[in-house]
Amino acid sequence: QLQLVESGGGVVRPGHSLMLSCAASGFTFSRHAMHWVRQAPGKGLEWVSGINSGGDSTNAADSVKGRFSISRDNAKNTLYLQMNSLKPEDTAVYYCARDSVKWVVPGKTDFGKWGQGTQVTVSS
Repeated sequence: QLQLVESGGGVVRPGHSLMLSCAASGFTFSRHAMHWVRQAPGKGLEWVSGINSGGDSTNAADSVKGRFSISRDNAKNTLYLQMNSLKPEDTAVYYCARDSVKWVVPGKTDFGKWGQGTQVTVSS
């Protein structure tokens, strides 16, 4: 059974950091591009960042470029999102999602498999 389980969310002050993790199971993790997508209160889904199946190519939304870094460990079937210099506007539920292909199309949000999400709140 396919599962994506996010963890690492929490409440942090502006300027601080968090690392999110997404543990994958039930499929061959190394054959799929993976993404982070977020949803702020009252807003739609926003693609945050994606990484190809091999982990050697990444893309990020302009809103997080230079602050967030996506990575993966295919041996551990785990996806990560290192978030630095957090801002109040980064407050959202963060989801990891599995792509059906090995490469990243920036901005894509129509994924078939999603985790349950983890809440990130940035507030002073």
